[in-house]
Amino acid sequence: MMSKKLVAYFSASGVTARAAKKIAAEQQADLFEIKPAVPYTSYDLDWTDRKSRSTIEMNDKTARPEMTGDVDNMDGYDEIWLGYPIWWGLAPRIINTFLERYDLTGKTIVPFATSGGSGFGKSGEELKRVSAPAANWKKGEMYR
Repeated sequence: MMSKKLVAYFSASGVTARAAKKIAAEQQADLFEIKPAVPYTSYDLDWTDRKSRSTIEMNDKTARPEMTGDVDNMDGYDEIWLGYPIWWGLAPRIINTFLERYDLTGKTIVPFATSGGSGFGKSGEELKRVSAPAANWKKGEMYR
């Protein structure tokens, strides 16, 4: 029988992936990695460079980086644990790409994030408002 829970995550450096795998084991959930069609390089992730890919994406609220793969049978899940690193106080734009790909009406979304220093901020509220307003959002948590 397929699990009714899914842990979907984007991890640029492996930190969020470790947290996602731990949560999936604890929740007995299926695991799905949100993969960018064009992987991020260390240069792309250089937040101190205003011309780096991640900085450009985060400064553009409409940016939706392309992702590869799809969740098989998204309709079969009622709870989605959504993991991502905190970039500029928010979720990376590829998380918007993921959320906007599916009809998440009525599904419970539990956001979790990792960060080298900043807190969860308003990342969950922003995702709900912009990309999945019809889902039931829970309060987000930070994982170190």
